[in-house]
Order: sequence, then C-alpha cells, then structure tokens
Amino acid sequence: MKKIATTCVAAMCLADAAPSAAHEQHSHESYSAGEPGDPSKPSRTIEVEMSEMDFKPSRIEVKRGEQIRFIVRNVGTEDHEFLLATKEENLKHGELMKKNPKMEHDDPNGVRLAPKKSGEIVWKFTKAGEFEYSCLIPDHRDYGMIGHVTVKAQVDSEQKRSKR
Repeated sequence: MKKIATTCVAAMCLADAAPSAAHEQHSHESYSAGEPGDPSKPSRTIEVEMSEMDFKPSRIEVKRGEQIRFIVRNVGTEDHEFLLATKEENLKHGELMKKNPKMEHDDPNGVRLAPKKSGEIVWKFTKAGEFEYSCLIPDHRDYGMIGHVTVKAQVDSEQKRSKR
C-alpha cells in the first residue's frame, strides 16, 4: 500500500511539472534583444496597447544602451502576449505555443495579459538591430499581431568629431 501511495504522489508531481517542463524548453540563458532592466534606474516609458490582432504602437525606435519601461495594456477582449525577441526566436516559440497554448511564462522579456489587465517589462537594449514583439497565442501572430523595435547604435561624441 505504501508503494502505491508513493507512486501516486510521484505521478502527481510529474503531472504538475509537465507545464513547467514545456516552459523550460524555451527558457533563455541570454536574450537577443538585450537584458532585463533594473527598475531602480532611470528609463524611458513606452506604453503599448494590445487589442485583437494589433499593437499600438507597432513600431518603436530606441538607442543601444537605452533602458525602456514598457507599460503593456490589454485593451482587447481576448488574452494577449507581448514577447520581445528576434523574429526567428518568436517563430520558434510560437511553434511551442501551438503544442502548449496555455503555457505560462515567467520570462523577463514577455508578459501575458487577460482582457483589461496591465503589466510592465523593464528592458535594457544592449544590442543594435531589428527585433520584434509579438503575441504568440496560437494564430494571433499569424493574423498580424506583431510590432517592431529598431535599436540604433549610438555614435559617441568622439566619433562624431572625427567625422567633421
């Protein structure tokens, strides 16, 4: 009887771990778009509204090294996500989401929100380039729920002087 109880407890623990195991498959050790920001340091605030298959604004420009506090609001009637990464990473993550549509996230570069809820992400853009934020709930990205971030390399004052 003790073995049966132990086996049942072990099975329940494994069942509880399955969603987090799915999450572990896409966990990041480093982030292509930069790194989690420090909420205690100054940052520029950008508000992003999510609604059915739309982000406002859909294009954002920042400078490399800039820290942004994203205030994300779901003004729609469905759950939506804001996940900041490269296009390739979001496409790959989107495939995982199709297999696990209720996947929970705890990544610092994303937030999933119920209708009429708000969230916040503080992000430091350490790399220049083109990145995106998209909703990876199945079909949302396919219907156009994508935004773009252009991170411009800063030209320091010494480089500016040498060009004169």
